[in-house]
Amino acid sequence: MSAAVTVHHREDGPRDAPALLLINSLGADLSMWEPQIPALSRRFRVIRYDARGHGRSPVPPGRYALADLGRDALDLLDRLGVARAHVCGLSLGGMTAMWLAAHAGERVDRLVLFCTSALLGPGSAWAERAALVRAEGTAAVAGAVVARWVTPGYAAEHPAVAGRLRDMVAATPAIGYAGACAAIEEMDLRADLPGIHAPTLVVAGADDPATPPAHGAAIAAAVPGARLEVLAGAAHLASFEQADTANRLILEALDG
Repeated sequence: MSAAVTVHHREDGPRDAPALLLINSLGADLSMWEPQIPALSRRFRVIRYDARGHGRSPVPPGRYALADLGRDALDLLDRLGVARAHVCGLSLGGMTAMWLAAHAGERVDRLVLFCTSALLGPGSAWAERAALVRAEGTAAVAGAVVARWVTPGYAAEHPAVAGRLRDMVAATPAIGYAGACAAIEEMDLRADLPGIHAPTLVVAGADDPATPPAHGAAIAAAVPGARLEVLAGAAHLASFEQADTANRLILEALDG
């Protein structure tokens, strides 16, 4: 584990509204949440950021741990004077959100988890992916990543959007991407889930090949009182591909 880094962030919405922290996936920057901002920023102080090693945030060398990513989020909340926030994360962002809810539960109001997992093995696959991007850069995996992020039909109907998503992955620093792969390689949150007390919504994409609905169902079964929603016509980046439905579910969950 390492010291927290000062991550790059952006805020939208009224500063006196309840805070909502959005945490992005591996290989993405804060722009992945653009489809959510118009709907969410009307009612929340929306805070989104580039995880360490991604976007415009610092890129520490070496392996990252999930606790590193969690402490970065807490440091951001501290810098912004936010004592307690709703937290919504997707994939690696969802893993970070679960870590926050389990290890800093007093900072988390309500929790929304998109297309994520408490254990995403095998670890060797993440080690191999990290080695590939260190050797060849993130452009080497960008096409395969986006093929998991959106359904083939969506990619065919929106080729320019799919191209921008590939460019976003390819722009991720190789050192940062590989470091974050190590966090997933070593992650096992299963024992932490029963200790999460924030009201929790888990959302899975019906066509997600990266974290199929069974992963979300396992989380929802282990977190007390959590519920599961499965989005039809959505792959791994369900909040992007089915934005209107995702936004409705987030708002309903946070209104509680």
